[in-house]
Amino acid sequence: MEKQKTERIDKILAMSGFGSRKDVKKLIKSGQISVNGQIVNNARAQVNPTVDEIIAVGKVLEYHKNVYIMMNKPQGVISSTRDSVESTVIDLLEGEYSHRKPFPVGRLDKDAEGLIFLTDDGKMAHRLLSPKNRVDKTYYVEVQGKLEKSDVQAFAAGIILEDFTTLPAKLEIMEAGNTSRAYVTICEGKFHQIKRMMNARGKEVTFLKRLSLGPLKLDEKLAPGQWRELTKEEINLLW
Repeated sequence: MEKQKTERIDKILAMSGFGSRKDVKKLIKSGQISVNGQIVNNARAQVNPTVDEIIAVGKVLEYHKNVYIMMNKPQGVISSTRDSVESTVIDLLEGEYSHRKPFPVGRLDKDAEGLIFLTDDGKMAHRLLSPKNRVDKTYYVEVQGKLEKSDVQAFAAGIILEDFTTLPAKLEIMEAGNTSRAYVTICEGKFHQIKRMMNARGKEVTFLKRLSLGPLKLDEKLAPGQWRELTKEEINLLW
């Protein structure tokens, strides 16, 4: 039988938002932590957070090995972990997950909005970003210029840009005119890729919003700047 994995109690508490290792050691010494009904006084005590009942400061600890967050990124915010000048998606979390150190999976232009997925799960991030997996990303886009059937065909064939040729992409025209609206699905994520693809076809992107990343779809209830943790069902979809 596989041995249940255990971790130090101070590490579990720190990862669950109870402060630094120094902070949680103070909690442990003050007798505010119990495991399966027994007060724990040793910060090095081994526990299995998925099996043992851990009560910290009077509340049952709900332990999650990793954090998975869906955010509706607003325009004007960069998809980075830190920046000395610009506001980042991590800043929008207001430090609530600072103990977890989540990071955005992929990028989204500063002037674009929509779905950003943040996690501290490196394996999942690698799976979603690996070029060989070709994970689809769908966007809603508005452009200046009339989109036509020839544009749909060009996207499907792959568009030649200065530094690379895009993989086949899907362009679904919703409205065509002086201002056109469409959905674009790509499996790459190069810098300003959709804008550059549209520019190559003589159109200028005026609005861009990411709607999905693989099977994960943006929650329509989230206003720009809002976020929430993924449900278990959503997490399972990503695996």
